[in-house]
Amino acid sequence: MSAPVLIVGGGLAAATAAATLRESAYDGDVVVYAAEPHLPYERPGLSKGYLMGEKDADSLLVHPPSWYAEHDVEVRTSTRVESIDPGAHTVTADGASQPYAKLLLATGATPRHLRAADESGAPVAYLRTREDSDRIRSALAPGRRIAVLGGGFLGLEVAAAARAAGAEVTVLESLDQPLLRVLGPEVGAVFADLHREHGVDLRLGVQVTGFDGDGRRARLTVDGSPAVDADLLVVGIGATPDVSLAAAAGLPVDDGIVVDSRMRTSHPDVFAAGDVARAHHPVLGRSIRVEHWDNAIRQGRVAGHVMAGVDDEARDLPYFFTDQYDLGMEYAGSVGPDGYDEVVLHGDVPGRVFRAYWVAGGTVVAAMHVNDWDASESVRAAVGRRVAELV
Repeated sequence: MSAPVLIVGGGLAAATAAATLRESAYDGDVVVYAAEPHLPYERPGLSKGYLMGEKDADSLLVHPPSWYAEHDVEVRTSTRVESIDPGAHTVTADGASQPYAKLLLATGATPRHLRAADESGAPVAYLRTREDSDRIRSALAPGRRIAVLGGGFLGLEVAAAARAAGAEVTVLESLDQPLLRVLGPEVGAVFADLHREHGVDLRLGVQVTGFDGDGRRARLTVDGSPAVDADLLVVGIGATPDVSLAAAAGLPVDDGIVVDSRMRTSHPDVFAAGDVARAHHPVLGRSIRVEHWDNAIRQGRVAGHVMAGVDDEARDLPYFFTDQYDLGMEYAGSVGPDGYDEVVLHGDVPGRVFRAYWVAGGTVVAAMHVNDWDASESVRAAVGRRVAELV
């Protein structure tokens, strides 16, 4: 028997790649190693509908449980791969060596931890797994006090869920606006106003200088601002790609596992996809790592195709979305390291029904809409066009 295709990871990219292999008529063995005790599941709901109690755990699953047997895909849950050997075409998991024909690393990313908070005795939570979301959800109730450190998408979504549950919420962000590095000050201010209107104590441009706690309560000392007392501190200060297997095996890593547009690493039979992959983007002309749902699907599909012998390439522009209170938005494109010259806003910004275009050198490099659902396709199509062509 020939060696199987092995997929390391229990998320959306891993499950999408397995499905694509079967859709591409690959009839060899496929084995998925999932470190968590669950079948592969999607993570966006962990800070959205699942966290708010609107959806159950089954809604997170990429495929229903029966799909794996029906498509002859073996999933080894609660199994962590310890090492890979690209030269020998083997992985080691639970002390046992397993040969492979092709290997996909879809190991995702892990939350950045704050040691001072972790060692303070305060109740601290991070959000990456289903269990993390369960723990945070159990703390969301009227009268409970939730502190959120970090004003990125995850932190703001947790804040929105907590306010919907009636909890008191304080968000602490070191930058001058939430989402500043992603959306810039003009659009970041829209999200600041949104959260303040919903009762969030949003403190911008502040530094937390101390953490204390007794296991049930947290106290945060904030430079130049009153201290914050909370029943739970949620830390959302970014994530780090889990490149440990690749790095130990000598594969190139650079804030992610370096791959080409076909998701192939420097070794022809080893691939990477999803949050962990820093992929060359043929349209943008540079490498990029994207931690979003749409990217996991697209890269998982490309990796599955190429491992099955079907040529494919990841050319779609980065895309992400968020839902907070009554605000929904979709964003396409990438501003990139050189930044942008201006942001052009069309529509009713105070009423939060508008489109935004980030422009560099007269060309739209990224675009988004807020609550303008008829514009979903047009904002994607705007990326790469001259700003003068927009209406």
